[in-house]
Amino acid sequence: MNLKKIASGFILGVFLFFSTFKTFAAQHENGVETTEHATEEHAENHGEHAEEGPYNPTTAILEHIGDSHMWHVIGDISLGLPVIIYTDKGTEFFSSSKFNHGHDAYQGKYYTYKLVEDNIRVVDAAGNVDKATSYKIYDLSITKNVVALWIAVALLLIIFTSVASAYKKRVGKAPKGLQSFIEPIIVFVRDEIARPNIGYRYQRYMPILLTIFFFIWINNLLGLVPLFPGGANVTGNILLTFVLSFIVLLVVNFSANKYYWKHILLPDVPWWLYPIMIPVELIGVISKPFALMIRLYANISAGHIIVLSLISLIFIFKTMFIAPVSVAFVLFMDVLELLVAFLQAFIFTMLTALFIGTAVEEHHHGAEEAHH
Repeated sequence: MNLKKIASGFILGVFLFFSTFKTFAAQHENGVETTEHATEEHAENHGEHAEEGPYNPTTAILEHIGDSHMWHVIGDISLGLPVIIYTDKGTEFFSSSKFNHGHDAYQGKYYTYKLVEDNIRVVDAAGNVDKATSYKIYDLSITKNVVALWIAVALLLIIFTSVASAYKKRVGKAPKGLQSFIEPIIVFVRDEIARPNIGYRYQRYMPILLTIFFFIWINNLLGLVPLFPGGANVTGNILLTFVLSFIVLLVVNFSANKYYWKHILLPDVPWWLYPIMIPVELIGVISKPFALMIRLYANISAGHIIVLSLISLIFIFKTMFIAPVSVAFVLFMDVLELLVAFLQAFIFTMLTALFIGTAVEEHHHGAEEAHH
């Protein structure tokens, strides 16, 4: 009983720390932005008193959930990430720290570059954006989401390499350590997702289902951690969810049997309904993975937006009396987001297995009955 109380207290303390850290981190960044804004206005007005502009929560939230060429660590410390720009004259390589958080322009080998709303643009000698030249450059930089993606992949490799090694060393023995934590989750994916939805051919698709499940889950969990290497909104990026959904689309349609395609191209309806039914069925082939893409993107982004909106209440009301209420709601949302992190990985994997099962299902179940 005491161990349960200690564990519960420890978990609560961790969440309180993360919630408070999020609040103070947001307060620091907004304070820096306000100071810089006031300094710029002061310089423009040649010494006149500059009033502090109203806090804009929309801008602050979109900056937090969006991708970035910099990775804010803590306080004034930020990591400059590699910038790779392909231009009509050649390729440029330099660090994003050269931009000084977007305030300075950088003179490259071919052009002068500046961060404008976190997008790299070509500027002239006066600092004005050269739109015609900016359209000719392609930003291939390694951004915050890319680095976070690599960190998640590295974690996956470390976890499953060590678990695989433990299985080889402990053949026929009870799981131990990390192996004992991962094995029930693998069994859960096998028995509750793959086998019921795909049938007796489930083993063929276990590698991709496990990869999808753990990849989404780990990225969701890292996104909840406000400290480096967490805090990136990877699964809330619609391009990443598009790639995952496109992979599902390829796997489902390349695994499909003749009965699946017959149902789509020669549906069991009167022939004169074919001009209506065939386009509808083909749209359904694309709309299923499209729904996966939107569901994951929307749910993860919504969670981050709600947490940041609650923190923004402190700056909107401009009083610390609202802070305890804000932190309490943030704590509640963080606990809820832990469930959502697992739930979204589960739903994406389950629907993937369901789509695969529909594509490989035999017209008659004789084969499955013979197997059993």
